[in-house]
Amino acid sequence: MDEGRVRFPVGPQKTELSARFLFDILRNLVYDKYMIDKKLEIPVKTNIETTFGGLSIAPRILDVLSKAGFRTPTSIQHKAIPAAIEGKDIIGIAQTGTGKTLAFSIPLIQQILKNPKTKGLIILPTRELALQVDEAIQKIGRGFGIKTAVLIGGSSIRMQTKEIYNNPHIVIGTPGRINDLINQRILNLQNVSVLVLDEADRMFDMGFAPQITRILQSVPEERQTLLFSATMPDGIAKIASHHMKLPVRVEIDKAGTTAENVEHELFVVKKDQKLSLLKKLLKDYKGSVLIFLRVKHGAKKICNALRDVGISSAEIHSNRSQNQRKEALEGFKNGRYRVLVATDIASRGIDVKNIELVVNFDLPENPEDYVHRIGRTGRAGLSGKAISFAMPDQGSKVREIEKLTRLFLPISKLPDDLPVEQKQKADNFNRNRRPNYGKRRY
Repeated sequence: MDEGRVRFPVGPQKTELSARFLFDILRNLVYDKYMIDKKLEIPVKTNIETTFGGLSIAPRILDVLSKAGFRTPTSIQHKAIPAAIEGKDIIGIAQTGTGKTLAFSIPLIQQILKNPKTKGLIILPTRELALQVDEAIQKIGRGFGIKTAVLIGGSSIRMQTKEIYNNPHIVIGTPGRINDLINQRILNLQNVSVLVLDEADRMFDMGFAPQITRILQSVPEERQTLLFSATMPDGIAKIASHHMKLPVRVEIDKAGTTAENVEHELFVVKKDQKLSLLKKLLKDYKGSVLIFLRVKHGAKKICNALRDVGISSAEIHSNRSQNQRKEALEGFKNGRYRVLVATDIASRGIDVKNIELVVNFDLPENPEDYVHRIGRTGRAGLSGKAISFAMPDQGSKVREIEKLTRLFLPISKLPDDLPVEQKQKADNFNRNRRPNYGKRRY
């Protein structure tokens, strides 16, 4: 008899269907369905390695990609690049760190090389992200003479005006500064033939919907539109229905999906204990650490506290000047600063390799921001860790994150030397939260 399987009773036993017997039947049916569903979720693996060579990319661009070390396209690149090269509108849904920049940069550069009159406009939510996209485009297009203009706040309008008058092939900018230059009649978008909206959901979260609407009214109706986002809120769906032509939807992950190679952990802790807990964690993790706050006012306090115990740190948020933000990000990239403290406004502009740990010192206001925050670690197939601090009354916020991400955030035991009353608070949170929703998976 197979262990764990139910045998139907025969003979005199056939009328003795016990409750236990029925339970076993139901249990096995549920288990079998679960295993079937899990098998359906497993992608079929082949021994054929996909390369950029099969994506309709021009040979001279392939040479540049090869010299730059790009060998195998990511899923979003593999699905989006051929359609974009054909001139189709695209809606790309993929988590951060999946290579969306190349997914729209390669087709745009190829179209410019094919027709030098092609003009591209790339709109992004933050200054840092705009600068990083410009860097990526220059890495491929510099050798072909591709000219760009970066239009962001915190930088000289006079210099940006000079770049515009230099007739760039691609304009890269944030919604606010682009609109400023449109209003001053310095920037004319009537010759834009390719429009890219990157990190579109974040732009809506930051209140840029009116500026984006104005930009959409300023570009020609006859154009190609490439829209990339990690989630798909109603505002973006409205853009797709009103301003795009039969877009091809390329969805790598369900909205809210996080990287599989990121380990999640949750501590329930009082507000006045967070800093002590953070210092203890930084003793256990020796690599680079990115800390997210909900508001900018506590960043300086955290940085000063960490410096007092010998941990190099920098802050990046909207109160910092462009030069200060650039210096902090560069210092974090090259290892001068081990810790970077940031707010959500900067979460999309931080593209740094090998971040060991992301700490949500404050839970995000919106559950979507959890996806974008932890997307800074576990990038390009590497493993990562995300630790969140929740206060005892924030069970509902944790639940919102779990529902969006379809994850279960395990609660870890607080260090032994924290006050006893603090541990009791965490236990209460644990008991109150689990029966309501903690065991359910999405």
